[in-house]
Amino acid sequence: MRSNKPQNQLRIIAGRWRGRKLAFAPVPGLRPTPDRVRETLFNWLGPVIAGTRCLDLYAGSGALGLEAASRGAAEVLLVDSNTSVTGILRQQLQRLDAGQVRVLQADATAYLRGQAQPYDIVFLDPPFREGHLDGIIRQLEDGGWLSADAWVYIEAERQQLPDLPPNWTVHRHRTAGQVAYYLVRRTLRPEPAAG
Repeated sequence: MRSNKPQNQLRIIAGRWRGRKLAFAPVPGLRPTPDRVRETLFNWLGPVIAGTRCLDLYAGSGALGLEAASRGAAEVLLVDSNTSVTGILRQQLQRLDAGQVRVLQADATAYLRGQAQPYDIVFLDPPFREGHLDGIIRQLEDGGWLSADAWVYIEAERQQLPDLPPNWTVHRHRTAGQVAYYLVRRTLRPEPAAG
């Protein structure tokens, strides 16, 4: 029996656009963060999300960045390199009247070589098996892209979390099937002791 559920659709879980269903581009390998995982993540972020600046690298369906905006983030930037993806994201922003959200078509690595603008929350959900996380994490930390006490969400294949900078601490961690997801807290490096 065929399902009547529309393909390539996601649902905003809570906030201003709660229950809204949004289409996303039918791009091979694009896998929106499941509702259950998003609900857990945003329960973790609930006390800090309002008024934040968020960066959703590898935005794909836009599920993470749009959920953040729905729940009160002041500014969200969705970055993706695929023209179909960014085109559909722009259409969704018009439907939602989401003035605090922008879409940028760019390669994540190239974007992070630009002028740094510190973000409070960064969502990292790159394509699996392509080795993006190590370099992106270094660029975020070394390039001035993170506020002093930023939060970084990382979604990766199970058992594939790369080495984190010494001032990044895993705050929460769960698995769902073959996917592991982490909420990481970044703090300023302690000053070396005078001596």
